[in-house]
Amino acid sequence: MASSSQQVDSSSDKVHAEYAEDVEASRTMSKDNASPLGRVELTEEDNKRIRRKTDKVILVILVWVYFLQILDKSVLGYGSIFGLQKDTGLVGNQYSLVGSIAPIAQLAWQPFSSFLIVKVPHRILMPILILGWGIAQASMAACHSYSGLLATRFFLGLFEGGCLPLFSVITNQWYRRAEQPIRVAAWYGTNGLATIAAAALSYGLGHIPSETLHSWQIIFLFVGIVTIITAPFVYWKLDNDVTSARFLTETEKVQAVERLRANQTGIGSREFEWSHVWEILLEPKSYLWVGMSLLLNVGASVTNTFGPLILSGLGFNKYITSLLNMPFGAVQFIIILLASYAAQKARLKSPILLILVVPVIAGLAMLYAIPRSDTGALLGGYYLLAFLFGSNPLIVSWIVGNTAGTTKKSVIMSLYNAGSSAGNIIGPLLFSSKDAPTYHPGLRSVLAIFVTLAAVVLLQLANLIVLNKMQAKKRVAHGKAAVIHDVSMEDHYVQIDTEGVGEHAFDLTDRQNDEFVYLY
Repeated sequence: MASSSQQVDSSSDKVHAEYAEDVEASRTMSKDNASPLGRVELTEEDNKRIRRKTDKVILVILVWVYFLQILDKSVLGYGSIFGLQKDTGLVGNQYSLVGSIAPIAQLAWQPFSSFLIVKVPHRILMPILILGWGIAQASMAACHSYSGLLATRFFLGLFEGGCLPLFSVITNQWYRRAEQPIRVAAWYGTNGLATIAAAALSYGLGHIPSETLHSWQIIFLFVGIVTIITAPFVYWKLDNDVTSARFLTETEKVQAVERLRANQTGIGSREFEWSHVWEILLEPKSYLWVGMSLLLNVGASVTNTFGPLILSGLGFNKYITSLLNMPFGAVQFIIILLASYAAQKARLKSPILLILVVPVIAGLAMLYAIPRSDTGALLGGYYLLAFLFGSNPLIVSWIVGNTAGTTKKSVIMSLYNAGSSAGNIIGPLLFSSKDAPTYHPGLRSVLAIFVTLAAVVLLQLANLIVLNKMQAKKRVAHGKAAVIHDVSMEDHYVQIDTEGVGEHAFDLTDRQNDEFVYLY
C-alpha cells in the first residue's frame, strides 16, 4: 500500500505540476492571496461565486442534455400507445427486444466509453454523443419494420451509453463532495421532468392530423430534431475542466482547483492508467456498486418501457394513459430532489437509500395483489414506484464521492452504467404480453429484486465502515492522526488547516491515499 510520500506516475505528476504552476501564477497576481500553508487563499464568498458561475454554465448543460437523453429514451413507451407495434408489425416479444436493444448496445460499449471519457476532451465528446443519439432518434420515425426499429434503437443506446458515466465524472471534477448529491439530483431529476414532457408531447403531438405520418412518427421526429439542434450549442458553451474554464478569471481558476482539494478525488487527467482498472477489479465495493445498479434498474426499465402499457391495461384510452404518466413524473422529480437534499444535509446516503426501497416494495405489492377493478388503488401503487428514481442519483454521488483518480472514476462509472444497462435488458424481458394486463410473474420477480437491493446496500455500508477503519490504521502507521476531519462534506467551504494533509489530493487513488475518508 502506497504512503503519502511515494512517487506517482508521470501523468499524475503532470496534473500536480500544472496545479502548482497555476498556484504560482495566482501568487504573482496577488501576493496577499495565500494561506499559512502556502496554498491559495479562498474565502466562502469566493467559493459561492465560483460555484454560482459553474452552475450557470456546467450544471445548466448537464440538466438540459440529460433531460433530452431521458426524453429520447422514454418516448418508445408512448409510441406503443399510439400504434407503433401495429404499424410496424411487431409480434410476440419483438417489442420487448426493441426496448432491450438500446441497453444491450450500452452494455457492449462501456469498455470504450470509459476510455473515451479519459482520452477525449469533454467539450468534443459530449456534442458527438448528443448528435449521434439525436440522429438515431429522428431516424426511428422512418422505420416501418422490426429490423429498422432494432437498428435505430441500437445506435440510440450506443451514443447514450457514455452519458451517465461522463456526467458523473464531470460533476465530480467541478464540485465539492458536499455539493455533488444535489447537483447529480438536478440533472438526474430530469427523469421526472422528461416523463412529464414525454406525456404532454405525446398527448399534443398525437392529436396532429396527418395522412403522411403516424402519431408515433411525429413524436420521434420532433424529439430527435430538438436533440440534434442541441449538439452545436453544447460545443459552444461547455469547457473541458476547471483549469481551462472560460467563464472563470485566471485567479478564479486556481481558487476553483483549491476548493476541490479536500475532495481528495483529483481534477482530471488525459492519461488512461491501467493500475486504476486493477484496483477496481480487486475491490469488493466495485462489485457491490454494480450490483446496486443492476438490481435498481431492472425496476426502472419496467416503468420506462412498460409503464404506459400497464396504465393502458387499467382500461384508459391512449390519450388519458399519456396524461396519467404526468403525475408519475412529478413524483419522480420531487422524490429525487428531496432524497438528495436529505442525503446532503444528513451527510449519509445508505439510510436514505434503504428508506426509498420501502415504498417501491409497497407499490409492487399493491400492483400484484389488488384486483384490476380497483383503478384508484392500482394508480396509487404505480405512483409509488416513482420512489425508485430517488436512488440512482444517490448511488451515483455515493460512487464518485468514494472514488479518486480520473481513470478509476471513469471505469467504475462505466461499470455502473453496464450494470444499469444489464438491468434495463432484464427488466422488459420479465414482462410478457401473454401475462397482460396483470403482469403477475414480472411483478413478483421485481419485488424479490428490490428486497435483494436493500441487502446489498447494507453490505456496502458495512464494507465502507471497515475500509475507513483500515484507513485510520494506515494513517497511524505513517505517523498521522487516526481521525481526519473531512472538510469536503461541510455545508460551507472550510480550508484544510493541517500541515501536509491534502498534498496528494490530485494524484492518488482512494486506495493509495491514506488521507481519503469514505462516505457512508
